[in-house]
Amino acid sequence: MNLNLLINNLTNPAFLFFLLGIIAVRLKSDLEIPANSAKFISLYLLFSIGFKGGQELSHETFTLALIAALLFGMFISFIIPCYTFYICKRFTSVENAAAIAASYGSVSAVTFVTAVSYLEFQQLHWHGHMVAVMALMEFPAIIAGLLLYAMYQKQNEKVAFKKHIQHALTNGSVLMIIGSLIIGYCSNPQQAEGIKPFTNDLFKGFLAIFLLDMGIESGKKLKSFFQYGWFPILFAILIPLCNGLLFTYLAQIISSDITNRFMFGVLAASASYIAVPAAMKLAIPKADAGLYLPMALTISFPINITVGMALYYQIAQL
Repeated sequence: MNLNLLINNLTNPAFLFFLLGIIAVRLKSDLEIPANSAKFISLYLLFSIGFKGGQELSHETFTLALIAALLFGMFISFIIPCYTFYICKRFTSVENAAAIAASYGSVSAVTFVTAVSYLEFQQLHWHGHMVAVMALMEFPAIIAGLLLYAMYQKQNEKVAFKKHIQHALTNGSVLMIIGSLIIGYCSNPQQAEGIKPFTNDLFKGFLAIFLLDMGIESGKKLKSFFQYGWFPILFAILIPLCNGLLFTYLAQIISSDITNRFMFGVLAASASYIAVPAAMKLAIPKADAGLYLPMALTISFPINITVGMALYYQIAQL
């Protein structure tokens, strides 16, 4: 691993603000981001990355390689829950196992955003179609989690698939990023230039504040999380790294581009802490958000943006 890349990630202002949020909770500070402001910032990040991705995508030609990338992303999203569920089921309830599996099969838009910043720091150009890949990776994991959960339910407790699949597709975060992607793709380049200061120049500042809020939320859930013992900690460290390394390497089957392979690895390694928790709250209310949310947010997220990305980048160059 390149030590300089690791140091750059550890000293990234966005990551340091995440740590500040956790420290603030441990110090019992009254520091907090108002709920409405936090929601606006999360929507802004999804809007910005979606719109920029749409603009990039408008410059690309639809080819078999592009279709293969979209299908490969959906395959990753569906297959990861299929084996992580059975790993988790040995250590926790079926409800928790399904929620964890769905979280780790789905993706984190903020991790993706951080990966974009990582590539830009390396002065590498990323491809806009990866935003479409990310957007399409949200719902296969949720569907897989619900299917696995339903396999172990009594007849009178069957999951209402149509309702929850619809929720997965119309979830606010999914709709925002897909909608922004389409608008960015359709927008006239000259007119789109007018909002560039908003979508580009303010991006990293809003990302830092958002991660501060994520740090605060993570810090609040740490106490209850540690009551589950060693398994969720080891899982949240090892599974993302294994997924990221595996699919970064396998991505060479469909792409020779380093940035695409890196992005596939990041997406495979990331875990959802926005779309999936929202879906699981409705679909599997018995699943404990105090378990799967801290796993994704407090452990896997910082592991990915520090050690993980440096590793995936090295594998992508092989």
